[in-house]
Amino acid sequence: MARQNFGGFGGGNMQQLMRQAQKMQQQMAAAQEQLDAAEYEAASGGGMVSVKVSGKRELMSITIDPQVVDPDDIEMLQDLILAAVNEALRKGEDAREAAANRMAPGMGLGGMF
Repeated sequence: MARQNFGGFGGGNMQQLMRQAQKMQQQMAAAQEQLDAAEYEAASGGGMVSVKVSGKRELMSITIDPQVVDPDDIEMLQDLILAAVNEALRKGEDAREAAANRMAPGMGLGGMF
């Protein structure tokens, strides 16, 4: 019986390709788990406001130094919180992008994680 040719891939080559794809998929799943378990911290106002976010992009904690709480300037406190949260989220996104680039350099997989 003649072997079927799959677009230039012999049967053995196709099996090897499938094994490589499965291995890459397992590596990506493991990387995703590590990223989800990670925690990222950032501060603003010289450390007066600090936040922690999870790798799942969830806000976990906010710490505010009582000295920064001025009832007459709530806007400054709000700005400090926003700055700290956005920086922590940015750190998480940078880690995801770096992991995607390690998995498949040059393939532009930044959105996969």
